[in-house]
Amino acid sequence: MSDCHGCSVATATLPPPPITATKQRLVAIIGPPNSGKSTLFNRLTGLRQKVANFPGVTVEHRMGRAKLDSGREVFVVDLPGVYSLNPRTEDERVTHDVLLGEMKGLPQPEAILLILDSTNLSRHLVLAAPVLSLGLPTLVILNMADDLARRGGGANVQELSEQLGAPVALVSAAKGEGLEKVFQFLDGATAIAHRKAPLMELPVIQDIPKCRAWAAKVGHQSKYRAPAPPVWTRRLDALFLHPVGGPAVFVLLVIAVFQTIFSAGKPLQDLLQPAIDASGKWVGSWIGNQSLHSLVVDGIWSGVGNVIGFLPQILLLSLFIGILEDSGYLARAALISDRTMARFGLQGKSFIPLLSAYACAVPAIMATRTIENKRDRIATILIAPFMTCSARLPVYTLVIAAFIPRRPLLGSFLGMQAAAMLGLYVLGFLAALATARLLKSTILRSSRSSFMLEMPPYRWPTVTSLGLRLLDRSKVFLGRAGTVILAVAIVIWGLTFLPPSHGDIGGSYAGRIGHAIEPAIHPLGFNWKIGIGLITSLAARETIVSTLGTIYGVEGEGGEHSPTLQQALHQDLSPGGAFALLVFFAFAMQCMSTVAVVRRETGGWKWPAAQFAYMTGLAYMCAFLANRLLASWG
Repeated sequence: MSDCHGCSVATATLPPPPITATKQRLVAIIGPPNSGKSTLFNRLTGLRQKVANFPGVTVEHRMGRAKLDSGREVFVVDLPGVYSLNPRTEDERVTHDVLLGEMKGLPQPEAILLILDSTNLSRHLVLAAPVLSLGLPTLVILNMADDLARRGGGANVQELSEQLGAPVALVSAAKGEGLEKVFQFLDGATAIAHRKAPLMELPVIQDIPKCRAWAAKVGHQSKYRAPAPPVWTRRLDALFLHPVGGPAVFVLLVIAVFQTIFSAGKPLQDLLQPAIDASGKWVGSWIGNQSLHSLVVDGIWSGVGNVIGFLPQILLLSLFIGILEDSGYLARAALISDRTMARFGLQGKSFIPLLSAYACAVPAIMATRTIENKRDRIATILIAPFMTCSARLPVYTLVIAAFIPRRPLLGSFLGMQAAAMLGLYVLGFLAALATARLLKSTILRSSRSSFMLEMPPYRWPTVTSLGLRLLDRSKVFLGRAGTVILAVAIVIWGLTFLPPSHGDIGGSYAGRIGHAIEPAIHPLGFNWKIGIGLITSLAARETIVSTLGTIYGVEGEGGEHSPTLQQALHQDLSPGGAFALLVFFAFAMQCMSTVAVVRRETGGWKWPAAQFAYMTGLAYMCAFLANRLLASWG
């Protein structure tokens, strides 16, 4: 192979095509990062797609079905974005194995869609040599044709096709232009079995300079005209990459995001929560059995419903991250952060995984596979859970709304609640940097590696891409609500009613467990109810909300004027205890899914065990200090 050798929507269950399939064909989409692979994949498959991990590895891929004009359907797999097929990183190894038919559980693709950015063809064309050398039917897709034409560039499709020995299509996946050629290719390429044979004479194996020279020669002979650099890219980069202005803009964007989460998210939550409460009462009206009524209304609806009520804030956060990523801004933020990361022993490549951890630590840890330095990769894995994931958002929002008044701090630009939320995010980030510095100066010491990043042009995010991102986030969140959180709510309800002879909730099994651990958490300002929530939150952080909702729901069963979850929490926690609870959740690693993926990524229990112990100990110590500090001020 030559050395010059690319998540995520889940709305349907799509098993991969069996290796023995004769009717269902597999087509692979491959391309460099920022070439528009995901946009093309969404255009081809729509809602008929899912996210999964490749067998035996943590690299994610998307699998979907594309319906062809002939009425047949083909499976389409969206491979990780790569610049090379030389398997140096896990992304490249997975792409290499899939294309060669060496990936367990997947057949070799019948055809390949090689998507390249037509505005950056001289660099992206390097990937064509190793892909075409596979001998599989391949359509070379020059994406972003609208941008190419608008900026005065051009590509002679016929000439390029002759140079490559493969069909070429000029398309705009974002606008859906030219996709009929893609469907025509898929119809013809998957109708008959392919014969594996070299299509053309390619650069020699393991020779990057020759691949680049070949790519430049092909581009020149095909009369490719590179477009003029976008005017707005130069102007915006002058600000966003400025050593002073760039970080200032980033800080202002972050403040605006959190202010919007509270100013826009709270009204949306106020609209959603009454619907959840009303539906619970409606369901309860059909249940005559008192015990079953309590299980459904006080257990399930109070537990799960309290968590679902925070969906608007989580979706708003995902929307902003999606806009920043799709617009091309996050690549600039990574470049700016490289200067800061270097002071703590990391590099800019760690920024993207850490940023994605604000949505969920699990895909963030998977994203570290692009970091070639093993010690840098492990350090990034170990600090990723400190970044404030969306599972912490319900807890933060609940406690902040209960204890901090909704008042302006900097006029309408920043309120007190948004400032508190921002402070918690900063707290987690600072803990991550301090831990990184500790690791990189001791057990994970290594020399600093170079950081190279291709700057994509600025683009308007598409409604389709953002919509599918929110749909994906909703399904992930509601999936947890319907599985882990639901199970916890049922278990907690059962523990509050057993044994049958207990007189109140304090005498139940749940109460006994809480009272047993209360001495250990009392110095933090927590009572036994919070203790039960801390135990259940080990499965998933947001389950503490469902646990408290169930406990308070059962405790106030039958009372029309029973307190809301915020009111009940305000009664059971002092301001110091509330502050300690926020700090505890900022640092503790309460997510078994994260522990499991760290074990898989690091190849054993040593690192996840040390990570769990360190984060839990740090959380306890800092929560203790937070409670004492606020108590001394009070």
